[in-house]
Amino acid sequence: MSLRIVVTVKYVPDATGDRHFADDLTVDRDDVDGLLSELDEYAVEQALQISENSDDDVEITVLTVGPEDAKDALRKALSMGADKAIHVEDDDLHGTDAIGTSLVLAKAIEKAGYDLVISGLASTDGTMGVVPALLAERLGVPQVTLLSEVSVEDGTVKGRRDGDAASEQLEASLPAVVSVTDQSGEARYPSFKGIMAAKKKPVEAWDLSDLDLEAEEVGLEGAWTAVDSATERPARTAGTIVKDEGEGGKQLAEFLAGQKFI
Repeated sequence: MSLRIVVTVKYVPDATGDRHFADDLTVDRDDVDGLLSELDEYAVEQALQISENSDDDVEITVLTVGPEDAKDALRKALSMGADKAIHVEDDDLHGTDAIGTSLVLAKAIEKAGYDLVISGLASTDGTMGVVPALLAERLGVPQVTLLSEVSVEDGTVKGRRDGDAASEQLEASLPAVVSVTDQSGEARYPSFKGIMAAKKKPVEAWDLSDLDLEAEEVGLEGAWTAVDSATERPARTAGTIVKDEGEGGKQLAEFLAGQKFI
């Protein structure tokens, strides 16, 4: 038997960089370095662990939707050990929101063929966390989300979801969509051998026409959400210095009370 796993990944602006909006109020991705979303690395790791623990032939495909530089995210996933990659790139995708992204991903997943889709719990730029559920709805398959532990056996995906008060054991028949948290297992570092091997692994390039999608269904025009306005975060100001000359404790308490911290 064979198991086809598709891992959805995203190329995001580096959170340590100077991020800001462009003139059209979309994230300006040109002036900041990008990378594979850290939370998606856990999804890649879980796919690799499923493959390593399976008696079946497992093929892992990483899929992303994004600009040309998004290939860097795919190469990182391939260097970790994924088998091949698909990059959906089209100028008309600029400004696509989560609803539109889920549509593009679903079409690409259907075209690629799959038994299991694995996602991170959220992207580190949008942090919405809704795409896995939207994907399951569009694909018409079960969703088992926010897993801290995941495995596949006899056509069933099983996992543990940890909550504040209890843990749940969940399972669903394949095909299915799962998402994993950052508690599912530390993602491995690509080895030198893996980095060199990634250069020879296939990366397919698709656009909207390959997925039978029209420009009006995605991008800013097709978005269900919009940013109306944005202002830059104000620069940090000098803090309040309390000098203890016998009344320091009182002054500190008054300051904290004034800020409603106490």
